[in-house]
Amino acid sequence: EQAAARAAAAAKAAAAKPRVSSSGASAGSGVWDRLAQCETGGNWSHPTVSGGFSGGLMFHSGTWNAMGGRAYAATANGATRDQQIAVAEKVLASSGWGAWPGCSRKLGLR
Repeated sequence: EQAAARAAAAAKAAAAKPRVSSSGASAGSGVWDRLAQCETGGNWSHPTVSGGFSGGLMFHSGTWNAMGGRAYAATANGATRDQQIAVAEKVLASSGWGAWPGCSRKLGLR
């Protein structure tokens, strides 16, 4: 009985863990919402803070610009959630979850 309960709990935990495609280049929107919750309390319009970070996923202005974010807005906090996720997918593909070191570790993404 205990072994079955442990196996069921392990299966449930595995199902809840975010999946990344085999290329490592995509994650579901729920993962981004969880990451934004950790980074900014889920505030996709979070204003720029010291060091030039803004938006729900705390994009650095240099990263935002390099990954094409200016096509949406001058800074991440001026872009929609979906636009920020589109840029985040590019960051994920090029840099991995380490681009969000604290929260990606806290959420078990790496």
